[in-house]
Amino acid sequence: MSTEARIRSLQPSDANVIAAAFTDIGWHKPASQFLLYLAEQATGRRVVLVATVRGAFAGYVTLVWEPGYTYFRERAIPEVQDLNVLPAYRRGGVATQLVGCAERIAAHRAGTIGIGVGLHPGYNAAQRMYVLRGYVPDAQGVAYDGRYVAEGEQVVFDDHLVLYFTKTLR
Repeated sequence: MSTEARIRSLQPSDANVIAAAFTDIGWHKPASQFLLYLAEQATGRRVVLVATVRGAFAGYVTLVWEPGYTYFRERAIPEVQDLNVLPAYRRGGVATQLVGCAERIAAHRAGTIGIGVGLHPGYNAAQRMYVLRGYVPDAQGVAYDGRYVAEGEQVVFDDHLVLYFTKTLR
């Protein structure tokens, strides 16, 4: 069953609301993170989209125009970053609506959009969603903390081990 979310830009009054919502589920996402996002949004470096359902905060996503990931930055590929939807709103289409909105915004400035997705099981739903939305691996291999992992190299299997994907927008 799909949930109709309202998508809008991050506002200063959102920082404490979002931080509290994540604290309530045991995640550490301080208000200072969202204040930084606001500053980056004000300078045009990042777009921050917030989803609400029936007036309640449900999730957010950001779109970074000049990502830290070298392959994307060198090709002017904007990157979807930090997609988070509260558990109560998952599997209802909120993440899909947030990503779709980010894609439409990116399409005004770029022909391709990118995302890095963690490889551990906590990202299984996100991996599936991106593939179903038409994202494909960027053919650069696995990265750890923004750098490519060499064959035979050992790395920690955590949030920093990712595979990057791209999607053609036009």
